[in-house]
Amino acid sequence: MAALDGPAFELTERSAIGASGPEATQVGEWLARLLRPSTGYAIPVGRHGDVVLERTGSLTDLGTEGYRLDARADGVTIRALTGEGLFRGVTTLRQLLPPKVEATTPKPGPWPVDAVSVTDQPRFGYRGTMLDVSRHFFSVDEVKRYIDLAALYKLNRLHLHLSDDQGWRIVIDSWPRLATHGGSTEVGGGSGGYYTKEQYAEIVRHAAEHYITVVPEIDTPGHTNAALASYAELNCDGNAPPLYAGTEVGFSSLCIPKPLTYDFLGDVFGEVAGLTPGDTMHLGGDEAQATPPEQYLEFVPKAAQIVRDRGKHVMGWHEIAQAELPPRSTVQYWGTGDERTAELARAAVAQGASVVMSPANRAYLDMKYDDDTPYGQSWAGLVPVELSYDWDPATQVPGLPESAIAGVEAALWSETLDEIAKAEHMAYPRLPGIAEIGWSPATGRGWPEYQQRLGDQAPRWDVLGVNFYRSPQVPWVDP
Repeated sequence: MAALDGPAFELTERSAIGASGPEATQVGEWLARLLRPSTGYAIPVGRHGDVVLERTGSLTDLGTEGYRLDARADGVTIRALTGEGLFRGVTTLRQLLPPKVEATTPKPGPWPVDAVSVTDQPRFGYRGTMLDVSRHFFSVDEVKRYIDLAALYKLNRLHLHLSDDQGWRIVIDSWPRLATHGGSTEVGGGSGGYYTKEQYAEIVRHAAEHYITVVPEIDTPGHTNAALASYAELNCDGNAPPLYAGTEVGFSSLCIPKPLTYDFLGDVFGEVAGLTPGDTMHLGGDEAQATPPEQYLEFVPKAAQIVRDRGKHVMGWHEIAQAELPPRSTVQYWGTGDERTAELARAAVAQGASVVMSPANRAYLDMKYDDDTPYGQSWAGLVPVELSYDWDPATQVPGLPESAIAGVEAALWSETLDEIAKAEHMAYPRLPGIAEIGWSPATGRGWPEYQQRLGDQAPRWDVLGVNFYRSPQVPWVDP
């Protein structure tokens, strides 16, 4: 980024967005929908304007998400190789505008953008956040709200944890009781809920509008009580356990020897894959203590092949690295630095897999900030804002080359979060830090200057109505 000489650009009632081609026009329309409510301006989208979005083949060195933004008094130009790159550039333009641009009703100007030149691209290609809708269910609108806020920080994956012991959250036509029975409860005994296929498609569509890819997770072979309670025949003894609304883990398992188990997975993975345009499906694999070790090693390759047969790449928690993995797999590391979990990450890479870093003591957003945090957990330790930011994915596990790191993901487990406002409180302000770790180079950034920039986000979050935690570690700007 370089500050330029000369006055700022200013949006006015005569401003327009210039875009040519379907992708640039799509991004331009998205930008116009953002700008119109707060400015009160018409902001037409056509071939010409003072805000220009241009796809160009000359920026191949910036990759699919990189962009070049130039703002001067006479206009703003954003150039990128792809529509996705244009969207990331538009996100930076959004951040350069005053926080009141986020308002849903007209606000008085001016609407300046400082004269600046930005050439930008991400460090890692995978920058995600996981939302656990199984322990507590969140509605379509609540998930869309979570997407909206994540997109402001250039995240590009939404990992949806769709099944667990406490609830099954998506309709499977060939196994309807998964949703109607398995989805009828949640932690604490609430009524739970599930997404119809149309509702899930709406989440996928909304994410795609923000260039975010949905990664669905059907957790196996453990964390499966909701499925086992729904269909007695999935159990080795033929008896369905009761529904579960507690928070213990490691007590459930699919019946590994039963051929029906793999017919079941074929149906479930097939229907979910058919609803999901992204190229990856998450099969879980964590905390399978109720699965005998030799059966776990048998199960993972079989389940992975079913995912592959449905046209998707395999993703799973780091435990799956104990077993043979197919090509182009991704392992999600949630360890806290102990040698056992680090060895599993290295074993995954030795098989040719890539690793997404989600260390629980850094990137699990449900960990309490401090002893006084009213909800959340602390099994991985307390995670204040500085600790969640001040780490490097490339050095988290010794012996892993940076080339093996696919990216980062901030996971938000919902055992204690029965309202989306509580989820926001745990995610903000820590989620933007994980997003920056995934996007920005390790050099040139650090906590002392980051805490100032983070504090500057407060007025924007106030306009957006974000229920963020005003950490005493951050010098928050008074709106």
